[in-house]
Amino acid sequence: MTQHTCIHCGLPVPAGMVDESADAQFCCNGCKLVYATIHSQGLDRFYEIKKGLQRNEPGKTTDRHYGPFDDASFLEQYVTRSAEGIAHIDLYLEGVHCAACVWLIEKLPKVLPGVIESRLDMRRQVARIAWLEREVPLSRIARTLDSLGYPVHPYRASHLHELKQREQRRHFIQIAVAGACMLNVMVIAFALYGGMFSGMERQYQSFLRWTSLLITLVAVLGPGRTFFVGAFSSWRTRMMHMDLPVALALTAGTAWGAWNTVTGRGEVYFESITAIVFLLLIGRWIQHRQQRTAQEAVELLFTLQPSVARLVEADGHVREVPIEAIKPGVTVEVRAGDTLPADGVILKGQSTYDISLLTGESRPIALAPGERAHSGTINLSARILMEVQTTGDETRVGRLMRMVEQFARERPPIVRLADRVAHWFVIGVIGLAVATLVLWLVIAPEQPARAVEHAMAMLIVTCPCALGLATPLAMVVAIGQAARRGILIKGGQALEQLNHTGLILLDKTGTITRGQIRLVRWEGDESIRSYVVALEKHVAHPIAQAFLDAFGPTAGPLSPATDEGDFCASMRDTERAGTESEEPPVSHIPGRGVAGMVRGRSVLIGSEPWIAERTGRTIPDWARARATEFAGEALSPVLVALDDRVVGIAGFGDPVLEDAASAIERLRQLGWNLGMISGDHGAVVRVVARQVGIDESACASRADPERKAEAVVCAREEGQTVVMVGDGVNDAAALSAASVGIAVHGGAEASLAAADIFLNRSGLSPIVELMQGARRTLRVIKRNLAISLMYNIVAASLTMAGLINPLIAAILMPLSSITVVTISYRSRIFSPDIHQPVS
Repeated sequence: MTQHTCIHCGLPVPAGMVDESADAQFCCNGCKLVYATIHSQGLDRFYEIKKGLQRNEPGKTTDRHYGPFDDASFLEQYVTRSAEGIAHIDLYLEGVHCAACVWLIEKLPKVLPGVIESRLDMRRQVARIAWLEREVPLSRIARTLDSLGYPVHPYRASHLHELKQREQRRHFIQIAVAGACMLNVMVIAFALYGGMFSGMERQYQSFLRWTSLLITLVAVLGPGRTFFVGAFSSWRTRMMHMDLPVALALTAGTAWGAWNTVTGRGEVYFESITAIVFLLLIGRWIQHRQQRTAQEAVELLFTLQPSVARLVEADGHVREVPIEAIKPGVTVEVRAGDTLPADGVILKGQSTYDISLLTGESRPIALAPGERAHSGTINLSARILMEVQTTGDETRVGRLMRMVEQFARERPPIVRLADRVAHWFVIGVIGLAVATLVLWLVIAPEQPARAVEHAMAMLIVTCPCALGLATPLAMVVAIGQAARRGILIKGGQALEQLNHTGLILLDKTGTITRGQIRLVRWEGDESIRSYVVALEKHVAHPIAQAFLDAFGPTAGPLSPATDEGDFCASMRDTERAGTESEEPPVSHIPGRGVAGMVRGRSVLIGSEPWIAERTGRTIPDWARARATEFAGEALSPVLVALDDRVVGIAGFGDPVLEDAASAIERLRQLGWNLGMISGDHGAVVRVVARQVGIDESACASRADPERKAEAVVCAREEGQTVVMVGDGVNDAAALSAASVGIAVHGGAEASLAAADIFLNRSGLSPIVELMQGARRTLRVIKRNLAISLMYNIVAASLTMAGLINPLIAAILMPLSSITVVTISYRSRIFSPDIHQPVS
């Protein structure tokens, strides 16, 4: 068979979507609609840009008209307006993949008159839109983006992002000013040093000194002001940190250099002063950059909630309204594929629901009228009506978000190794400077200037630049190397915590297992596969999709095929079954099964009790035995009956990752205790625990998000370092509450936001690599600190002995920083050729 690929996304085209008469083939209607929109707008260059860049994913579009985006209350909450009358909004876009997406989204002003600017932050998938409200409504902008394949949600933390951007700009301006001052002063210093050896006329020397002084004052009183603020705070709290000796060195150096400039005698050390300001600002910016990413922990959670709901009015008319307009007591409509917008009671309609967001349960559940459903649950198969009981922050998912926010805010700051040394180091440096001043006043009382110079040299040569850079530089190098290995770390404090072994709690679904329902076992007549495919392709249900993945035209048989000809014949039967009865009469009973007619024959696919009830026959012994066997392996048995006779049985489950058992054993060898906590059934959890080698007594089942977070908090209260590894929104609170939260590859975006570390590679082996890398990082930090402390001890001794003057101190001061930088950047912390465990 000829395999067609989608012209938009490059994925294989299912047999049912192939149109032999068309030049272009599409894997889904979403891709077809997106392609038509891009082509009609003259944006075909998108496909040239995306070659080799975009990961294959089907196009995303919805049937939403985005009318609530024009509601006054919605505009008031999300839109800002400039003095010129231009409206601005931040929109979160689904489906952003690559540079081609950036190009397409930023072409919006060409596509839609009235849009002034469209800028996309690809990392956050947030587009900043500026437009004229009198020319184009916001709903039309949203519909246009949707038609291009990017469904739209209002971004709910834009004001916080603006504050962070302003703070970042301030840091960049400070660094730029300090760097410019340092470079100019160093150029002048080279001229002055040259004049010391070859001679320089006094008026030129005086001019260069005064120029250096003015530039240094700009650096010290401008960007350097932050160190004086920190020093004042340090003095008030009686908790010494490195800002205090920095401020003293800046004050003493600038004052003494200014005095020598005015009197025309002695040396000036302005190049050292400006270098101190610049280097320490760089170190401070590195730390702020790490913290900035971690502070976005909860923002995405609010963005991913539904922004609109379908309100059912008294006359039965349904209209879309902003989510804020939904109040307790109203009735809402939720269609198949929609996310429930609130907590409530189902009034009408039977459907199946994906509740993995709240429980982590890997299998869909069926809910009947009168039962309670929660916001964030996905309606999988049928339209329902629901009476709203709680909305917004009062829903269960809202409480979960508040819990994540609370844990993120209350998490105690990790005190780094350098900070623990800094207090006594600062006291020691100041004490040494005072002792040097007194010593030389006693040795040479007739030369007080000499005593001051030696004390100044002490402050300069022992400047804590290297000590301040030792930890953040090693952290940045480790984070950069880890990122190249697919381990994304938000902050260095997580690496420090991982050096203290304790308890690792693993979620089951999507972490130890694949997180997707798959056909694991099959027994029955191979010829009935075509009947199963013909029936299930008309059902929106995970079990149906798993059947199609296993039996569809692009999938090979689970059991060995007799030969290639037999397999191709089977595939032709599948196509014929689909084309001869394109719309078979299908009856889907949520939670029980599917019934329909294919090629004139009755086909039933469902649970054992339902099949027995529909056929009126006893289930064959062989099928009962296989069902019992499957259940013992934590697989869900699904029977297939043809003309009321059971002819096949399938076992569906969530397979364990191939590297799970070996990775867990390696983590145990590194000194970690392992446990598993899941929302799944106890029998399923026990089977998985046995497969991967986790003690069943260390496993918990039926755990909802609140219980997961509570388990993490209890373990931390016992003094343990707790690492939580998960993938779902239901893990977000536990990830945030843990000492270190790790979100695994393929996880929900909310869990990625709440976690400290994200693994961009599948499997559990990256966790082992992470633990080893964390230990190597600490080793590099200790080496950096030892070098910087040794340098300071030697330099301080020589300075106190009078062998180092301020000029030599100015030359020696950067050497320790350069050494620390070199060691850090040459360290192989996360390296692909390192395989041995680190003890």
